[in-house]
Amino acid sequence: MTKPSVLFVCVHNAGRSQMAAGFLTALSGGAVEVRSAGSMPADQVNPVAVDAMAEVGVDIRAEQPKVLTTEAVQASDVVVTMGCGDACPYFPGKRYEDWVLEDPAGQGIDSVRPIRDEIRGRVLTLLDELGVEPVGA
Repeated sequence: MTKPSVLFVCVHNAGRSQMAAGFLTALSGGAVEVRSAGSMPADQVNPVAVDAMAEVGVDIRAEQPKVLTTEAVQASDVVVTMGCGDACPYFPGKRYEDWVLEDPAGQGIDSVRPIRDEIRGRVLTLLDELGVEPVGA
């Protein structure tokens, strides 16, 4: 069986999508190909999101926001959008999910932690749906 691939998309690719990609990378133990992108990428990953993830042992410091390309969507089995709406290209035959999550941009760590924890729960559900056993969950 080929490795499933998941693309996480939000507008700036600086918070939610980076946290989701970090969790999926860590929890899948390499069993899932993980991508993230933004329709209007920011200059850097949200430092509060980096700190919130570090608290739970997931290091996303080296990540950089990436621009969303049609190639990234075409190469992914599952596309998870987080508030980018019409900016996300649609391809028939792909599985799309829209995760309604608060945007951590401009928020303090106390506000970002619950968003992080909700993302972790959704990633665990996604792993289950993909038939991938989580590592160290």
